[in-house]
Amino acid sequence: MNKFRSFFAIFAAIAAVSIVSVTGQAAGKPAKTIEQKVAHEINMVANYGVFDHITFQVSGKNVTLNGAVNSLGTRREAENRVKSIPGIASVVNNIKDLPPSSFDDAIRRQTLRTFIAHGPGQYFWEINPDVRIIVNHGNVTLEGYVYNSGDSNTLNILANGISGVFSVQNNLIVGKLDDR
Repeated sequence: MNKFRSFFAIFAAIAAVSIVSVTGQAAGKPAKTIEQKVAHEINMVANYGVFDHITFQVSGKNVTLNGAVNSLGTRREAENRVKSIPGIASVVNNIKDLPPSSFDDAIRRQTLRTFIAHGPGQYFWEINPDVRIIVNHGNVTLEGYVYNSGDSNTLNILANGISGVFSVQNNLIVGKLDDR
């Protein structure tokens, strides 16, 4: 029983410190910009993954969404999430739904497996990966951020070696990932 009380007391103390710390951080944080809110909402889309890429532009109270998505419903969910942000007047949704294709799905899977096995796989481990693989009719587009040009070149070379790939467009941005 003493162990239980000790554990409960320690747990209560940690919880109290955490609540005070979170409250203190929230009070000192500057308000998020519209761009930060839009980026956050896009990243929270349920099926937004490594085979989807969404970009946006904010002009006053208007947002334009661009990109291409493989996951069904992702296009519409991204639009609805951005529309729900207070202060947004309109959303233009130019996101392209990629057509269903078992051929493209095979290329997607093989490209990701190859990148993780033989390339800089650290870009694919997170829920919101730094590099996105877009496949449309056998054409691969690499989108996102990498630390250095060596990683960009490696991913480009590996993608070009995937069976069934017709072309590779390397749109990877080289630089610090924190600058996104």
